[in-house]
Amino acid sequence: MISIAIDGPSGAGKSTISSEMARRFGFLHIDTGALYRAVALHFSRSGDLSNIALTVDITDGVQKVRLDGEDVSGQIRTPEISKLASDLSALPDVRAFLLETQRDFAKTANVIMDGRDIGTVVLPDASLKIFIHATPEDRARRRYEELLVKDQTTSYEDVLEQVKTRDYNDSHRDIAPLKPAEGALIVDTTSNELERTLEIMEELIRENLNPND
Repeated sequence: MISIAIDGPSGAGKSTISSEMARRFGFLHIDTGALYRAVALHFSRSGDLSNIALTVDITDGVQKVRLDGEDVSGQIRTPEISKLASDLSALPDVRAFLLETQRDFAKTANVIMDGRDIGTVVLPDASLKIFIHATPEDRARRRYEELLVKDQTTSYEDVLEQVKTRDYNDSHRDIAPLKPAEGALIVDTTSNELERTLEIMEELIRENLNPND
């Protein structure tokens, strides 16, 4: 099986890029951040981390995350859930709960999996490791524009502060801190239009992926 690990900070475009690359190469796309967000949503509702009935459906390449059978793919994309997911992701029990779930996907299909510790922890033997990043200001602008489209009231300054806080928390946690995996290829998406980044990524994958992996 072929596995591509794509890591990077919040708002770098990992999920959008990974989803499109999976479509172009005929791979399965796994957005691991959505799993952590779902755990955060469960915690926000119940106040505890027990009895998490989390399932993932992938139909026609589209990943849907469910809690107790409810599709929560849209509800997990708020700034509040994003911050809570970052806080909870530092807990050993939460990471252990999701680790095998993530690895199981790579055992049964060719996957492109994105997150913050895919190349370093989840899939350390991935066929190809890529680290995507962009400046905090650029990532905050993208996230702010996404929230405006969804009619969520916020300010660019608040989003930028959230991005910087998330970066600090993710890179300074004791367990699986955010950092490029050994041997990872680095892609800077700052100021890029999406199509340009997709062109760079496709070329990078074709040049570096061994089809015999």
